[in-house]
Amino acid sequence: MRADVHMHSAFSSDSKSEPEEMILGAIDKGLEMICFTDHYDKDNTDWGAEDIFDPKEYFRVFRPLQEKYREQIEIRIGVEIGLQPYLAPYYTEFIQKYPFDFVIGSVHSSQRCDIAYGKLLKKYSDEELYRLVLEEMLEDVKQHDSFDVLGHLDYVVRYGKHKEGTYSYKKYSDVIDEILRILILKGKGLELNMSGLKYGLPFAHPHPDVLKRYRELGGEIITVGADGHKPEHIAYDYHKAEDILIGCGFRYYVEFRERKPVFRRIIS
Repeated sequence: MRADVHMHSAFSSDSKSEPEEMILGAIDKGLEMICFTDHYDKDNTDWGAEDIFDPKEYFRVFRPLQEKYREQIEIRIGVEIGLQPYLAPYYTEFIQKYPFDFVIGSVHSSQRCDIAYGKLLKKYSDEELYRLVLEEMLEDVKQHDSFDVLGHLDYVVRYGKHKEGTYSYKKYSDVIDEILRILILKGKGLELNMSGLKYGLPFAHPHPDVLKRYRELGGEIITVGADGHKPEHIAYDYHKAEDILIGCGFRYYVEFRERKPVFRRIIS
């Protein structure tokens, strides 16, 4: 696996790592390409200031770094947008304005509340919360067209009271299957996000049963990222990624450049 296409820097509110620190960390790990995908969660203010960055400053910082390190590593510039159904028109306009290489659409909020903030966890059981988030995710993928892949599909499981103990693909297959079908119909991809393992789950996001189902339904666009917020988390558990994908029926993974998918064969 030559690339990590989901990583954050100090442009994200939950990271303190400067972009150059992340670049040097990726070079140290022997990667050939990385893509920065800092958070742009419009209207998410649960943690304080709105979780967005200045796009012009973002490109002003990253363009010189692309040139500075071009002989050592390829640096692409992406974004992780926080999907909420009513934000579809806003993100359509936002993404059209800037030359991102890659756009991850992720669900970090439900009912306009940040899942990680904890308010929803006090209100709902695990089963209720998981279904609530997945049903809103279904509405998100119906409404939004401005993303390339859906990020960490079962992210919410990190925050359940019993985590994976109350989660399985089978339990939520009705809504998960519909999410996957819409992604495939729209030509959107799915992300294998290795951070589930970093957060103590026994699987990366999404669960292998979800990945297998995506492939069974005809899904082919799969990207791989570690979702690192500090250098030591770049390419986290990447030695497991190829086996996960092959075990779920994939022979290729995808990288995006200028919003276009490039398929790369998995070499095990």
